[in-house]
Formats: sequence, C-alpha cells, structure tokens
Amino acid sequence: LFSHSNKQWYQRRVRGSIGIAVDHRRKNRSQEGLQANVLRLKEYRSRLILFPRKASAPKKGDSTQAEIDVATQLTGPVLPIKQVLSDTTARVISDEEKKQSAFQTMRMYRANAKLVGMREKRAKEAAEDDGLGVKKKKK
Repeated sequence: LFSHSNKQWYQRRVRGSIGIAVDHRRKNRSQEGLQANVLRLKEYRSRLILFPRKASAPKKGDSTQAEIDVATQLTGPVLPIKQVLSDTTARVISDEEKKQSAFQTMRMYRANAKLVGMREKRAKEAAEDDGLGVKKKKK
C-alpha cells in the first residue's frame, strides 16, 4: 500500500498478508496514474476487514469484534479499475492536416538533431574565413 504523505510502501509481510501484490519492475510514469493508484489502494484499505490471528489478543490495525461479526466474503472483482474516458470527440480532418506528413516531419526533426554539430562547425569555420576562402591561421 502506498502512503500518500511519505510515499513509502508498507512492509513486505504486511502487504502480502492483506492481499496487495506489488510488481517492482513497474513504474508510475505519470502523476495522474500514481494518484489514481494511491486513491484506489486507500479505498481498498478502508474497506478491508482484518481478522486478528489470535482472537484473544488482537493487534493494532485489526478490526473490531463488531466489524468482524458483520463481515461477509466477497466474490468477483472487489474494486474494479475504472477507466477514465477522455473527452475528445471525432472531427473532420482539415485540408492543411491532410497536406502534412507525420513521417516527413519526424524525419526532418531527426535529421536536424543529427546534423546540428556539423552545421555549428561549418558556421564557426565560415566565421573564421576572411572572405577569400582562405582560413586564418591559429595563433
């Protein structure tokens, strides 16, 4: 479970005992996705009823006897992930957009990024020229 304030995971034994699986290879690449996961896990944790291992000696975090008495076993998806739909709508492609080529645009940007060093070098050499095509000697 992810704590929103200090952003640290619960201990591994606690996570496993309350049914939270963590894939350490995955990363939240957007703040919106991270917030959605935090809210979903907090809601899961608030609905969770933890039975004490020993009924005679409940520990901190275990549910009260009243909560345990009303607990029922859930089947199916407990908290399904809700997909947020974007508010974009279909529209007609304009003539200007039809004339542009995404491939050509990307190819031009790639070429410009590749040749930037060589172009800077040529510009520097042209600035050092005296106009006759002869380079000045370095001192």
